[in-house]
Amino acid sequence: MVKSIISTVIVALIFTCCAIYEANFTKRQFEEFNQVLEVLYEKVDEKTATEDDVYSVQANWVEKKKYLHIFIPHNEIKEIDLWLSESVKLVREEKWEDALSKIEVLRELSEQIPKTFRTSIENIL
Repeated sequence: MVKSIISTVIVALIFTCCAIYEANFTKRQFEEFNQVLEVLYEKVDEKTATEDDVYSVQANWVEKKKYLHIFIPHNEIKEIDLWLSESVKLVREEKWEDALSKIEVLRELSEQIPKTFRTSIENIL
């Protein structure tokens, strides 16, 4: 009886620690990605962005998603991939307003996705 209670408590602690790590890791990765997006947004807004700027953001995302695949659904990763790909073409063609709207969506996604992984009442129930 005592062993099963101790085992249950240990498993609960391990689960809790893993959940906290997952939430913090995901939040940190998206905060870093959001900073890169902010720089790109400013460049596009000033109409000084180049295709290489967007490719740089895309490379940053590719590096982050290697690890994020472990924690977040692939559909959310794919969605960011698609928005980034569209942004490359729009910046290449200098369609600044359209590119801004795509990057704005990316910024919103980078804020909202980590919220689904934080430890909160709405995510538990």
